[in-house]
Amino acid sequence: MDFLNFLDFKITDIIDIILVALLLYYIYKLVRGSVAINIFIGIVIIWGFWKLTELLDMKMISSMVGGFMQVGLIALIIVFQQEIRKFLLMIGSTNFANKRNFIRRFRFLKPDDITASTNIDPILKACEAMARSKTGAIIVIKRNNSLDFVKSSGDKMFAEVNQPLLSSIFFKNSPLHDGAVVIEDNYIVATRVILPVSNERSIPLRFGLRHRAAVGITERTDALALVVSEETGNISYIKNGEFVLFNDLLELGNMIKEDLV
Repeated sequence: MDFLNFLDFKITDIIDIILVALLLYYIYKLVRGSVAINIFIGIVIIWGFWKLTELLDMKMISSMVGGFMQVGLIALIIVFQQEIRKFLLMIGSTNFANKRNFIRRFRFLKPDDITASTNIDPILKACEAMARSKTGAIIVIKRNNSLDFVKSSGDKMFAEVNQPLLSSIFFKNSPLHDGAVVIEDNYIVATRVILPVSNERSIPLRFGLRHRAAVGITERTDALALVVSEETGNISYIKNGEFVLFNDLLELGNMIKEDLV
């Protein structure tokens, strides 16, 4: 009986460790590439130091760090509000329960990753062509979070991504040029999509509604957004509600490919 109790304790202990590791892994994937990643790493280090002091029975420093961790919970909710919003949005998305593989949704297995096959080159070539002609455009690339709540506002489409098609969609005389294009698994799945507009006051006034819409969708989800300015022809890359700087299209392509992994 004692042996069975010991074995049962060990099994539950291993399960506990695995669940914590998976939780930390997913949180890392959620905040990777954003400013919050540094905060997350700092929290993990402080938490590890706290547990080490408890293990070594260092009562004074352990109580101090423990008190900091408890009081800091409210601050963490404020700091990670965007990430928490994205997580809750994914949990509450309408098609979340319909996924055949729950684990695949959390991207612990990657063979069937929906974003891994997205071909970035025709997207960038289309952006480059539209930038030369100063054709306004906004392209949203899905990662993990469901975009059904915005796709339903536009027109459904199922066409493989290619440069001529993207350029024709955003051509100023095209009936589809208003709104955003949503790309999933290397397919354009919706056009004329209406995106939520960010109310962030720190966005420079020179940016219009396209840029605010791109910031808005990347604040609420983990999607990536590309915007071509109709006024200047400049290409902007937005991720996690922030503008990401790049030197040329080659660097931009490498950044997007890395973010889609």
